[in-house]
Amino acid sequence: MPDAAFDCAVAGLVLNFVSDPARAVAKMRRATRAGGTVAVYVWDYARAMQMMRRFWDAAAALDPAASDLDKGRRFPICRPEPLADLFEGAGQREVETCALDVHTVFRNFEDYWSPFLGGQGPAPGYCMSLSEERRIALWERLRESLPVAADGTIYLTARAWAVRGITGS
Repeated sequence: MPDAAFDCAVAGLVLNFVSDPARAVAKMRRATRAGGTVAVYVWDYARAMQMMRRFWDAAAALDPAASDLDKGRRFPICRPEPLADLFEGAGQREVETCALDVHTVFRNFEDYWSPFLGGQGPAPGYCMSLSEERRIALWERLRESLPVAADGTIYLTARAWAVRGITGS
């Protein structure tokens, strides 16, 4: 890909999964023309990706070893300050971050719980690795801790942090 070939470069929900985020942002900057925009967004696993945050908090309360799988601990750039630092370190100008909140609604506890039974990804993989007894304990702890409305609905927030910067000359 030629240098300065694009007006903008955007990476959505992937930066946590690349081995060298600084290198990825530098490549995005290289591919973007002077005055162009480079932007990324990542889930806020550490705080406000509430579906996952509540799962890992409950899992760690029952099994401290579960903390090692928690993306909030494993992905340190999922907060505004590290994202801004990453962009400023890559030479981006006018760096700005903002929260993108998505309101997630689960019809009931089973609607919330069922994605964790698929076995794909760290949380479902962890959940399905548990004995039936331990999985029931996790199920009970989550059920007790979630904010359930009178009709059984569960309202949670899924936050992503976005950062953008302008490429210099």
